[in-house]
Amino acid sequence: MTRTILIYGLSSGAVIIAGIGATLALGGHSSVITGYLIMLVALSTILIAVKQHRDRELGGVIKFIPAFLIGLGIALAASFAYVVIWEIYLAATHYSFMEKYTDSMLAAKRAAGVTGAAYAKAVAQADDMRRQYANPLYRLPETFVEIFPVGLLVALVSAGLLRNPKFLPARSRPS
Repeated sequence: MTRTILIYGLSSGAVIIAGIGATLALGGHSSVITGYLIMLVALSTILIAVKQHRDRELGGVIKFIPAFLIGLGIALAASFAYVVIWEIYLAATHYSFMEKYTDSMLAAKRAAGVTGAAYAKAVAQADDMRRQYANPLYRLPETFVEIFPVGLLVALVSAGLLRNPKFLPARSRPS
């Protein structure tokens, strides 16, 4: 079971980083919706892994708690992989992500016609974001919290669905 959790969790984390990295490389910044869709698709490995464990190891029946724990383990492994790979990406790009992100935020404000006190407030918020994000004690948990709730939700839904042996039943192999 530990092997399954690590294989599916690390694979899921790598797929998430590859997907988000591709959107960053192609379009500058991925939207929040795109990022969470990538996470959801990659974390669907939880459903696959729990089903595979249920069908191959447990004869097609699994209870909610064991199914949830497998899903939770995968979500944790994927989240840690995501954090580690994101930190490697940040180091490789000389931690320029937040600078580029806040610059694009401020450019969007200027393009929208924001000026005066409202723009000064946006600049102060951007400076605060840069300062906070430079601190790993802030950045690491924030990065973890971006992905883990999605994995937790997928683990709960997968466990709830797969505890029913009639949901995606195991296929019998022809003899």
